[in-house]
Amino acid sequence: MRAVVQRVTHAAVTVAAENYRAEIGAGLLILLGVEAGDSEAEIAWGAQKCAQLRIFRDAEEKMNRSVQDLGGAALVVSQFTLAGDCRKGNRPSFIQAAPPDLAKPLYERFCDLLQEEHRVPVKRGIFQAMMEVELVNDGPVTLILEKRKGA
Repeated sequence: MRAVVQRVTHAAVTVAAENYRAEIGAGLLILLGVEAGDSEAEIAWGAQKCAQLRIFRDAEEKMNRSVQDLGGAALVVSQFTLAGDCRKGNRPSFIQAAPPDLAKPLYERFCDLLQEEHRVPVKRGIFQAMMEVELVNDGPVTLILEKRKGA
């Protein structure tokens, strides 16, 4: 599992083909890549980590508050390209990306855990759709989370 987590003041995803738009105010934009071999364990770790990351400013301007503390929301977008390997040649290899029949339920589970278990309101992109993502990165603060099976 790989996730790019951005602290935002606003984020939105639009899927023109579906006439769909989801947006949040202050919170986290999470681009989530599910990789081959990922399981519930990696997804649960990622949801907990995102909910509890202390990357929001407190009264003393220190990064000491989580999205839970803030009462913020998360916009979670599935992004298989995070599993891309660019070490050889000029075209990324996506063989490490989980196939859709594995990735979709794990993406959905990540969103459900974040909302139900960690009490973070979640908006979602549409799995496998062409999406336009807008964001206002706050800081900017951008982190990469990675969890490998068994690690």
